[in-house]
Amino acid sequence: MLKDLTRISSLKDNIDKTVTIGGWVYHSRPSGKLIFIVVRDGSGLCQCVIEKGKISDDLFEQLKKLGTESSLTITGTVKKDDRSVGGYELVVTDAKVICESVDYPITPKSHGIDFLLKNRHLHLRSQRQWCIGKVRHTLVNAIRQFFNDNGFTLIDTPIFTGIAGEEAGSLFNVDYFGMPACLTQTGQLHLECAALSFGRVYCFGPTFRAEKSKTRRHLTEFWMVEPEVAFVDLPGILEIAENFVSFIVKEVLEKNEPELKTLGADIESLKKITPPFYRLTYTQASEILKSQKTQDFLAAQLNEFKAQKEQIEKKISELENEAKGQIKQWRQDKIAAELIDLRSDLAEIETKIENNPKHAKLASEFEWGKDLGGSDETIISLMHDKPVFVTHYPREAKAFYMKQDPENPKVVQNFDMLAPAGFGEVIGGSIREDSYDKLLAKINEQGYKVENYQWYLDLRKYGSVPHGGFGLGVERTLAWLTGEKHIRQCIAFPRMMDKILI
Repeated sequence: MLKDLTRISSLKDNIDKTVTIGGWVYHSRPSGKLIFIVVRDGSGLCQCVIEKGKISDDLFEQLKKLGTESSLTITGTVKKDDRSVGGYELVVTDAKVICESVDYPITPKSHGIDFLLKNRHLHLRSQRQWCIGKVRHTLVNAIRQFFNDNGFTLIDTPIFTGIAGEEAGSLFNVDYFGMPACLTQTGQLHLECAALSFGRVYCFGPTFRAEKSKTRRHLTEFWMVEPEVAFVDLPGILEIAENFVSFIVKEVLEKNEPELKTLGADIESLKKITPPFYRLTYTQASEILKSQKTQDFLAAQLNEFKAQKEQIEKKISELENEAKGQIKQWRQDKIAAELIDLRSDLAEIETKIENNPKHAKLASEFEWGKDLGGSDETIISLMHDKPVFVTHYPREAKAFYMKQDPENPKVVQNFDMLAPAGFGEVIGGSIREDSYDKLLAKINEQGYKVENYQWYLDLRKYGSVPHGGFGLGVERTLAWLTGEKHIRQCIAFPRMMDKILI
């Protein structure tokens, strides 16, 4: 019987036919002689209408009492109904309960983030997490498709390594059979070896940073795709990056519009993501940060935040007053769910109001030579409606392998791509230093052990060529595409500084 189940996503092909679906109770609402059960099966949601007298009385009573996340198979006739979730409903003729769920812990009532993370194994079933997971699936597939279709070869780089690719202070050190090792921060250094063999390569996998940060933009384990290209200059790698990002956005828009709408993503803004992207040098970005234009922009933004806060508080008050009255349970549940979202929005806007003056002060005091901070990236990205490439950062602020600019040795030929709407950096990349002597000097300057990098230096001795690449963080990109405020929601089992439960 189980092999004959119809997926909810296929109901559109079975109108007026009798089918059997298998899934879990997402929501149930008894109403006299009718029971309305919304069932989810992993491919979508379907409202099932059960009428007393059309099935046995015992089964009707069993279904009437069925709790959230109970599993069952349910048979009925498919009817098109634009008012129903998913646009179709099932007029039920039979059902079989597989496992009754009692007192499911995640209810429409408000739950704190700690509770939801502790119950992540169940929270993944929520509609929002399901939508994010579906968009992530498309994003990952689009990443692979772009590189596979554009002459890149996939190279699997090591997760255990003996060298640092970024700041040594963010390494996760491990004991590797008595030898010191660490979890990889990047596949780039190993990927450069492969680029001198295949020309165009990429790696795609988990990377690790032991940064003691609890911001909404940080995870200690995240997924990153890193292409590396031989015979390329900075304009060339920027062109690849903007074509790549435009492609993955287009794929998500085409394949996940319903999920994006459910998540409240800014679909119209995503439609603007086409080449060319904006280009600023680091020096230009620093001048923008210190300008009166930025102070005026932040002041206007603060007024917008305050107006939004008033609107949210008014709506919360209205719903709380309604909830005190005599209303049906389904309405109580809906209000409870709305209040959860509104209070989350209120907390977010209050944080923005609190941070706005701090960001304004940091921007006005920005000093050339420092790396751009999170608030700096947020400001620059908020001032643009498409991604922004910021290029030519100070040499001292960036990694040892980045190539100095021949016209200005104080800066390197690198770039960060900032996503619009305040989501900040989603890509970092550079042209790599291809001179043996300059790279050796930089390794010594950073205090790294030269013997650990001898194989990396060899690449500059035997057929060195101009080459470069970049890394795109999947979770940050997914947060931008979906409008999700917290990066921890963009991976099934987030690993953070203080969270490693399941």
